Amino acid sequence: MTNGTGLDRDGCFVREGALDRVSAPFAPVVAGLTARLAEHFGPGRLHSGYLFGSIPRGTAVAGVSDLDALLALRDEPTDADRAAARAVEEELDAAYGQIDGAGLLLYGVDRLLSEPERHLGWFVACLCTPLSGPDLASRLPRYRPTSLLARETNGDLHRDLSGLRAKAAAAVTAAERTRLTRGAARRLVRTGFTLVMPRWGGWTSDLGRSAEVFGRYYPAHAEQMRAAARAARTPAAYPELLDELLAGLAPWLADEYLAVHGAKAPRP
Repeated sequence: MTNGTGLDRDGCFVREGALDRVSAPFAPVVAGLTARLAEHFGPGRLHSGYLFGSIPRGTAVAGVSDLDALLALRDEPTDADRAAARAVEEELDAAYGQIDGAGLLLYGVDRLLSEPERHLGWFVACLCTPLSGPDLASRLPRYRPTSLLARETNGDLHRDLSGLRAKAAAAVTAAERTRLTRGAARRLVRTGFTLVMPRWGGWTSDLGRSAEVFGRYYPAHAEQMRAAARAARTPAAYPELLDELLAGLAPWLADEYLAVHGAKAPRP
C-alpha cells in the first residue's frame, strides 16, 4: 500500500477488511450471521457470503454501527430468498444490541462475474471480506480508481433523486426518517468521494475521510458533505438534514457527476 490511499504499488485497490479485524463485541454477531445463513440458505443455495462496512474494517461502534453482508447465490435471488434475508436481518437486529440494524444484499454469481457488472465485481473483490464459501475475487480482475469505475458505481444519482424525495415526503415516523437519512447521507458521501476519486488517486471507505477528501476539490460544498458524513453515522441527531441534503447538495452533486464522469449505463 502507498501513501495511505488504499492502493498497492501497481496502483490497484488493496482489499479492505479482514475477519481478524472484527472487534470482540462484534464477534458473536458475525458468528450469529454465519449460523443463520447456513440455516436459512444452506450450501445448495448460497455460493459464498461476505461482510463489508465497519465491522470487518474494525471500526464499528457498539450500539451505533450496523451489520452489512453480501450473499452470492448460485442463481438469481427469488422472492423466497429475499424473505429469508429479511428474516435473518430481523433475527440479528433483535438478538444483538451491538448493532443498529442489519442489511443483506443478494446477487446471483453469474451477475457478479458478468462484464456489464464489473462495478459489482469491484465491490466484492475490493470492499467485501470473505465469510464463507469460495471467494469470487479470484475470478475477477484487479481494479484501479478510474473515471469509468466512478461512473459505473455512482453515476445514477440523477435517476434516483425523485424517488429519494418521494420516500422522504412519505416518511412519517422518526424511525423512518432516521433510516432514510442514514441511507441517503451515506450515498451522498460515497458519491461525492467517487466524484473526486480519480483525481485523488486512491480509495477510502471511511465516511469522515471521504468528506474531507471531497472538500479539497469542492471547498464550497465541503461543509455540506461533512454534515452528510456526520448524519450517516448518527442520523437521529439530525432530524431536519434529510430535506436539506435532497434539496441542496444532492441535485448539485448529481449534475456535477454527470458533467465529470457521465451517466451509469442503464441495466436491463
